[in-house]
Amino acid sequence: MSFNFFSLDYIYYPISGIMWVWHQVFGAVLGPDAALTWVLSVVFLIFTIRALLFKPFMKQLDAQVKMQAIQPQMRALQEKYKDDRQKLSEEMMKLNREAGVNPLASCLPLLIQAPVFVGLFHVLRMFQPVNDGPGGPTAWFYRDSNYFFDHAEVVSMGNAKLPGGAPLVGFMTMPADQLAFMDGVRAAIIVWGIPLTIMAGIATHLASRRSVARQAQLNPTAATANPQAVLMNRLALYLFPLFVVIGGPFFPLAILFYWLANNCWTFGQLWVAHRIQDGRAGG
Repeated sequence: MSFNFFSLDYIYYPISGIMWVWHQVFGAVLGPDAALTWVLSVVFLIFTIRALLFKPFMKQLDAQVKMQAIQPQMRALQEKYKDDRQKLSEEMMKLNREAGVNPLASCLPLLIQAPVFVGLFHVLRMFQPVNDGPGGPTAWFYRDSNYFFDHAEVVSMGNAKLPGGAPLVGFMTMPADQLAFMDGVRAAIIVWGIPLTIMAGIATHLASRRSVARQAQLNPTAATANPQAVLMNRLALYLFPLFVVIGGPFFPLAILFYWLANNCWTFGQLWVAHRIQDGRAGG
């Protein structure tokens, strides 16, 4: 598969490359065709990316702390210049500059993680068998390559199954003929998919709950003083986990492992990051 400079290959190749390296590592121990090898390849792909993003993540949290600290001044400016939006904007920019606050720093890790998810979903989807399109006899086949993965590795991932016959690239609502080509068992996908979906949703909720609790700890009045903050916290606590649960039947099992691993990492990372911040404050 050649590099296309006018596409998202800038995302797909690095994602595929990191996953390929981990597949080589775990394949040397567990066997290249083992389902566990492929699961660990996806999980450690996420861990690698999240580890690389830890420093920007700490900057994000530090920016949030600084932003929380200047909230009283922000509200005072909003009240003082409520009839002059241009002056308000100028004064808020000045306050941010003097406090060393960069609003974009709090968004950077999220902006990076979004294309990572898109890239991972695309790479995993490329492992699925495809057909020759509408019209004429339908013949399913595996692609010749998937970025860093050659044809044999694409077939290996397509054939990798969890106990019971659940393909890692299969999903609960997968078309019957596509699933049959992989010799997959829908009931097994459901048996694995439902618990994975629920656990991923719970992990998302717990990670969000820790983040929201931290915000309340840093600024106890923000939860009631800022309606937008209240709305965002509710979305993070309930709507995002619900999206994971509702979307579960439409995503490959490998993606569900991604969601679970990613949010478990987030929960642990928040614990570590908060300890680091508290240590700085105590020092």
